[in-house]
Amino acid sequence: MGLKGSKPKLSKEDLEFLKKNTNFTEEQIKEWYKGFVQDCPKGHLTKEQFIKVYKDFFPSGSAEGFCEHVFRTFDTDNSGFIDFKEFLLAINVTSSGTPEQKLEWAFRMYDIDGNGTIDEKEMIKIIEAIYEMLGPEVTKSADDSPRKRAKMIFEKMDVNNDKELTLKEFVDGCLADKELFQILTNEVKK
Repeated sequence: MGLKGSKPKLSKEDLEFLKKNTNFTEEQIKEWYKGFVQDCPKGHLTKEQFIKVYKDFFPSGSAEGFCEHVFRTFDTDNSGFIDFKEFLLAINVTSSGTPEQKLEWAFRMYDIDGNGTIDEKEMIKIIEAIYEMLGPEVTKSADDSPRKRAKMIFEKMDVNNDKELTLKEFVDGCLADKELFQILTNEVKK
């Protein structure tokens, strides 16, 4: 590497790790890497680049708030960047992971402070960010405000009524309620 203008290379270790920990073949990983480096020549994605990409998918809304949460969840080493390994692991879970894997990923996104539980304030913040991102595409009646939506979710999931959702309560609650699963993992088909 060391040469000016040289592109980052996918290490054998990262390739082997991704083959073991994703559903992608070696060829698919190399293809994803080629596209990633083309879009991110420095070998990592900044928060600003990430938000720009997301904005293209949701032009009628404001994606910044939601992107902050998604970016934090992708950036597992808290470096402020998403490297290829983090990117592909997240793509793998969100595109072809099991329902449980998708829910674990969603739980990490909703657990804003990283303390291992989700409180009602965190749930409201994420729901507000989703509504902002979807913009006018999502119809929100007074009954469907972020606060009321969060309250309804907690009534269904907070089994021990401690005002916090554990990973188990979150996963079990979503698996038992198809509509909640779709809402909380953003799997709503348009």
